[in-house]
Amino acid sequence: MSAKLENRNSKRLEIERKFLVKSSDWLAGHKGISYKQGYLSTEASRTVRIRLEGEKGKLTIKGKKKGIAGVEFEYNLSKSDAEYLLKSLCKKPIIEKNRYKIKFDGCIWEVDIFRGENKGLKLAEIELQSINQEFKIPDWVGEEVTHDRRFRNANLVTNPFSNWKHKLKSKSS
Repeated sequence: MSAKLENRNSKRLEIERKFLVKSSDWLAGHKGISYKQGYLSTEASRTVRIRLEGEKGKLTIKGKKKGIAGVEFEYNLSKSDAEYLLKSLCKKPIIEKNRYKIKFDGCIWEVDIFRGENKGLKLAEIELQSINQEFKIPDWVGEEVTHDRRFRNANLVTNPFSNWKHKLKSKSS
C-alpha cells in the first residue's frame, strides 16, 4: 500500500468556537455526511487525524491551540488509504458522526451528531475569520464548550462521551 498526499493546502490558522446543541430545530431539510475519523497522535502539542468524509479521505495535522486558535495543515488522501489507516493504525475507538452544515446569519455552523462510543453527543462549531469576530448564536445552540477539553474529538477517543455523559448536567450547576 502506498500513500499519496494530494493537493497540499497551505498552512492556515483555524479559529473556532464549540457549543452544545440543545434542540433539533435546525435539522429539517438538511442532509448530513457520514464522517469516520481516527487519530495517529493525540498529544497536547499536536494531533494527527485521519478522516473519511463520505468518500473523501483527509490527513490533518494540528498544532497546539492558543485560546480558540491553532495552526492546521490538511491534505487529501485516497479513500482506500484513509480506510486502511483508520482500520490499522489509528487509536480506537474511531469517532463516528454525521456532520451537517447549517447557514445562519451569514455564517456556516457545522453540527456533529455522534454515533458509536460517543452516541448522544451533539456539538455545533463555528469557524471564525478572527478571534474577535462577532456572530449571532441560533436558538438551537446551547452552552459554549470551546475550552472544555472533554469535547475535543481527539479526547473523545481516549475518553468517549459514553464514559462521562451522566456527569454533564452536574457540571453546569
